[in-house]
Amino acid sequence: MTTAPAHSTVSPMLVRLAGERATGALLRDHGTLYLADGRVVHAESPAAPGIDVLLTAGGRLPRAGWEEAVDRAGARREVGRFLVDSGRLGGGELEICHLGALFDAAYFALAPGSGPTRFRYGVAHWIGPVRPVSASAVERETRRRRELLDQVWPYAAVDTAPVRAREPAPGQAVTRRQRALLELADGVRTPLAIAWALGRPAFHTLLDIRRLAAAGLVETPAEPVAATPAAVPSWVATVSADPDIALLRRLRDALEASL
Repeated sequence: MTTAPAHSTVSPMLVRLAGERATGALLRDHGTLYLADGRVVHAESPAAPGIDVLLTAGGRLPRAGWEEAVDRAGARREVGRFLVDSGRLGGGELEICHLGALFDAAYFALAPGSGPTRFRYGVAHWIGPVRPVSASAVERETRRRRELLDQVWPYAAVDTAPVRAREPAPGQAVTRRQRALLELADGVRTPLAIAWALGRPAFHTLLDIRRLAAAGLVETPAEPVAATPAAVPSWVATVSADPDIALLRRLRDALEASL
């Protein structure tokens, strides 16, 4: 008896290029992945703050220091090397930040329905070599992130709608990280706009917003009416005899979304 594969391929072309040990740029409507010898060396997406934003928004690297690195080493595609050699960043620090930006952008670039896929052979990115990642690792992480979002709050409309904060219920704890998000949840900014404003990875901001939605701390948009009623999340059936206000909000939002 044959069994179905556990996971479908996120990007068949990425898998094929990895097998060919190709070098170049994989272009999609929502972003670009750069490959060298079949391994992913960088990724960019208009949805995700780049490594420059992640480094400078939090004050780790002055904007002038980043711009100098690009001016002096961008043409020879050694910006990452310049940042380390000049003492602006430690090698491990650069690798961690670069990997975070790579997986963040790859998540959006490989999103379903993000348009046709094209590949330009021989194209290299100006950041230069930092730490290559296998195509299988990128696919695996992309699938993990999709599954994680659905586990936290399975209604994707909250990812693209303007976010408006709700007052915490009496006694409901809010972390400092959550408070920073809620302060920008003004009913105008979307989760991605908040990520750019805070200089945080976009995916982690989506995840935080879904957690806030599950806690009843942000308003959630109505989901489109499905042809068949959506299943009510399993946690709805576990409401206690004395639920708190946050749980009631979650229950109401889930029921509204499934109608």
